[in-house]
Amino acid sequence: MAPKRPFRNRLNDLTPKQWLKFQKSWFIHSPPPRRREVKQHPAKFPETMAQEFVEFFTKRGQVVLDPMVGTGSTLCACLRSGRHSIGIELNPEYATMAAEIVDAEQEKLGDKTAELRAEVINHDATLLDELDLPTIDYVLTSPPYWDILHARGAETQKRRREASDLDQTYSDDEADLGNIHDYDEFLRRLVTIYSKLRDVLRAKAYMTIIVKNIKKGGRIYPLAWDLARQLSEIYTLKDERIWCQDDIRLAPYGMGNAWVSNTFHHYCLQFRHEPSAK
Repeated sequence: MAPKRPFRNRLNDLTPKQWLKFQKSWFIHSPPPRRREVKQHPAKFPETMAQEFVEFFTKRGQVVLDPMVGTGSTLCACLRSGRHSIGIELNPEYATMAAEIVDAEQEKLGDKTAELRAEVINHDATLLDELDLPTIDYVLTSPPYWDILHARGAETQKRRREASDLDQTYSDDEADLGNIHDYDEFLRRLVTIYSKLRDVLRAKAYMTIIVKNIKKGGRIYPLAWDLARQLSEIYTLKDERIWCQDDIRLAPYGMGNAWVSNTFHHYCLQFRHEPSAK
């Protein structure tokens, strides 16, 4: 009987058991409550979830990019897992907030992060070619969910309006993707941003986009599926994971009249930069 071949991990630093756990196609992640200093941002994904993706798709010491970094979730996750990180943020207030949060995280973690780069760049992600970025080993990002933050009837937006110190939208900047009201134009510009990342993304490296389909005006706009289809012409779409949120209160949308679901899931789309892909 031939000896068992030793496990060789070229992608990350996980054990076989840890690797297998991540391969489940859906997962429930209930993050800890958001800290007061990051509630200003209207749509933030949790550092704890970001860390799971970073640790699966990279090894320690590699470089992670988030081209729409918000308040710095990805960068904090990278510090905790020993990865270098770069975040790009259009809104100068969020960029400043992210830099302060990342600095505080680095100070809390102490000497073990002293050699790690964790940089927030206040810049427009559509102009990535103006930046002198290094070779990137992994991209983790979540774009604006179209202009949904402008939907006055959304329950979360109602609650944020009641708390007058919280932002209801990302910004008033015309360059902000969340302010584009034409769906096709929004999708085109989003695809353009992600396609430019091919120039800096290492061959065989992955990109994860966390996104969901959008309900607006009584219909579904399949943002996740449209992104998957269009970006598949540039990268290889390898798979998807479904992030399920099981800690949100149900609302009686359309009750007694029409089917309207409570949408508590997001698509985590996994793309790979294959040099032969067109």
